[in-house]
Amino acid sequence: MGHPPQTAKAQRFGFLLLPHASMADFASASEVLTHANLLAEKKLYETLLLSLDGAPVQLSNGIKLAVDLPLSYAPKLDYLLILADEIGNEAGLDELSKNIAALNIDKMILVGIGCGSYWLAKSGLLAGHRATIHWREIARLTEEFPEVIVTSNLYESEGRHLSCAGGAATFDFMLDLVGKSQGHEFVAQLSELFSMERIRPGSERQRVPLATRIGGSQPKLTEAVSLMEANIEEPLSTDDIAYYVGVSRRQLERLFKQYLSTVPSKYYLELRLNRARQLLQQTSKSIVQIGLACGFSSGPHFSSTYRNHFNITPREERSQRALPSSVTRA
Repeated sequence: MGHPPQTAKAQRFGFLLLPHASMADFASASEVLTHANLLAEKKLYETLLLSLDGAPVQLSNGIKLAVDLPLSYAPKLDYLLILADEIGNEAGLDELSKNIAALNIDKMILVGIGCGSYWLAKSGLLAGHRATIHWREIARLTEEFPEVIVTSNLYESEGRHLSCAGGAATFDFMLDLVGKSQGHEFVAQLSELFSMERIRPGSERQRVPLATRIGGSQPKLTEAVSLMEANIEEPLSTDDIAYYVGVSRRQLERLFKQYLSTVPSKYYLELRLNRARQLLQQTSKSIVQIGLACGFSSGPHFSSTYRNHFNITPREERSQRALPSSVTRA
């Protein structure tokens, strides 16, 4: 078993749980650190549970979780992770801002998990920085804080102001974080403990539901895309899709052009190619099998179409899976 390089002392992570924070986000983040300690057979990381007032916090699933300290009593931290699952409650904002400032943020890395980045922005700490947030709040973060560079990425992990969209991305983010300090070999072993084949890069986009992107006013378009997603292996023709959703081909093309800036056939092809890319990265199926599963009539047809779209062949895509920097769930 490969151990990480020796470090002078354990890094201390403070988990600030705001009311109704996600239990899943907390569990994912803390389990990665716990298993890193077990794998290393030494304490690489210390964790401290915090709330604004020191009282137990009721999480999103209704469970009340006791904490170690109020934020104002927190000792020196290397990382402060703010976990939040909602942005509607202003209670405690002044206390949050004041106590974060008192923790000497110049020497501490701030992390927003889920909607935690909203509260960092609200405290004036993200101006000029890149930040992400769960997709359902991207529009609000962008509108309220034009000085923040808002992305739809899974996570942002550069600099001293980090953020993660939460959910499954929390695993990827925390493993990436551990990898930066403990090395690729160590984090590859760690990811295997969680049955993960790779760590998704932060630059990978969140999959925002179509209805959220275009609003609920275009049910025919949403239905058409759902048909495409359900028929990857045996693609439907544009005429068939138009027939099934009850519009003319011309009307369907007009909807795609107006709301998605493309034509149905191109959108469908990109869906199939993105599914193929996922299978190449996450499964051991052969390239021919993946091509057939994504609606391509032959291996050469799949390979040439893939190369034209991604500027890389399926074989090259598959080979990159083994690189240390790309260490999703099985």
